[in-house]
Amino acid sequence: MARFRLQGGKVLAVDLAGDTVRAKNGSMVAYDGQMAFKKLSGGGEGLRGMVTRRLTGEQMEMMEVKGQGTCYFADRASDISLVALQGQKLHVESSNLLCADGSLRTGTAFTGLRGASQGNGLFTTTVEGTGTAALMSDGPAVVLRVTPQSPLQVDPGAYVAHTGNLRQEFQTGVNFRTFMGEGSGESFQIRFEGEGLVYVQPSERNTIGGDV
Repeated sequence: MARFRLQGGKVLAVDLAGDTVRAKNGSMVAYDGQMAFKKLSGGGEGLRGMVTRRLTGEQMEMMEVKGQGTCYFADRASDISLVALQGQKLHVESSNLLCADGSLRTGTAFTGLRGASQGNGLFTTTVEGTGTAALMSDGPAVVLRVTPQSPLQVDPGAYVAHTGNLRQEFQTGVNFRTFMGEGSGESFQIRFEGEGLVYVQPSERNTIGGDV
């Protein structure tokens, strides 16, 4: 299995010994050894994945990297976090997924609201199995725990990913921008309930303004 390690927080180094990883297309910044690169269709999920992603609007351009040596990945100086999966399913915004072990399965899942934050459908990318995934965030990601006693509200623009047995609700009302007088229209949040972890970034991506 490929070995993932961070170089200063903004560069991902992956040691390969004949292993395969999937990474965001164009994110390779350097490598040593012998590497082969192949562009993948439909996020590496074949024809069915390509059709599904076109229908759902959940876009993800990936490439397959295989070889012997070390490959380095980065994208726009984003901060990088590693998530070790042991059979769990990770839900992640496709724009926040940098790299995933070749043993992990990717797909799309209906969330009821996730895509509404970006105006491109109601779906999110899933990563499932045993292996490591590397997430990108605008600033160091913060990992917040959700318990049955402690639900969590998240601004859609700050959401990166989540794992665990969590339920999501589309909740209208006051969001963080409303407190600052920057909101317009009817604002909304994402409410997480259950047991799991939520990854958020300290900077909001451009969404439809948190307003519906």
